Amino acid sequence: MKDRFGRTINYLRISITDLCNLRCVYCMPPDGVVKRKQGHSISFEAIEGAVQAAVGLGITKIRLTGGEPLVRKGIVSLVEKIASIEGVQDLAMTTNGLLLGTYAKELKEAGLTRVNISLDTFSPEKFANITRGGDISQVLQGIEAALSCGFHPVKINTVVMKGFNEDELLDFAKLTMEYPIDVRFIEYMPIGCASEEMPYGFVPKQEMKKKMEGLIPAFEKGSVAQYYRFAEGKGKVGFISAMSDHFCAQCNKIRLTSDGKLKPCLHSNLEIDMMAVLNHGTAEQVQRTLEWGIMNKIEKHELNNGASPIKRGMNRIGG
Repeated sequence: MKDRFGRTINYLRISITDLCNLRCVYCMPPDGVVKRKQGHSISFEAIEGAVQAAVGLGITKIRLTGGEPLVRKGIVSLVEKIASIEGVQDLAMTTNGLLLGTYAKELKEAGLTRVNISLDTFSPEKFANITRGGDISQVLQGIEAALSCGFHPVKINTVVMKGFNEDELLDFAKLTMEYPIDVRFIEYMPIGCASEEMPYGFVPKQEMKKKMEGLIPAFEKGSVAQYYRFAEGKGKVGFISAMSDHFCAQCNKIRLTSDGKLKPCLHSNLEIDMMAVLNHGTAEQVQRTLEWGIMNKIEKHELNNGASPIKRGMNRIGG
């Protein structure tokens, strides 16, 4: 369906947990998060109901996120159930990759279409620093597993931070020459922990792009990323410029958080509490609530004009 600004909304991102096996400095508090009591997190049954209702409104793309979605027990079964819902054309997942080596084959067989893997550096030391103790070798194994299982394309999401990884951008881009991988460089956004004092700075898309020569524009329908490719490349290089050149006019998504809140816009504090209707309402009531959320999407965020960032962290929203 279309929102009040004429945008076609066909994409629902669902955070199935705010827990994670990493503690990235721009996403998680130093001590992690406390596991919620039973009943305070969205159930798999509620997620299925939300997807069925969303499909009735024209949603065709579903993405499962976290926290880290692979830490939630029963994830393969959930993927299988969602993949079987008529009308779901694209079922993807965003993961930090640590457990992907274990689950990639099962997820592909269950019906997962694509995976996005978060990776901000190739340096084991820098990776351990930014994630507060993570082992990069597990992520690299996860990427290999995703490629060997036939996920296509495999996407790597890289948050670019001045003083941390802007010197590695060309190394990331070169991956697209050798592998069918899309590398997406994401502008650092002030959300939750990332809106507080941080040791790293902002790098705009234009500055990122200057670090790599020979890129040819490569259009991808329905994507908020601006894509390019090298002449002999097997994959693409994308730039997601939510700050320097925001893409709100092309936004096609809504979000459902792990505590049952519907967020029509990532950068707005507007949230609709859907937990009760998801657990006890009718299918029609769920669909009406989703429709209300879509019709109340704001036209655009104002972060690039100095607006205060929202306080809810990305682990509690869904990456």
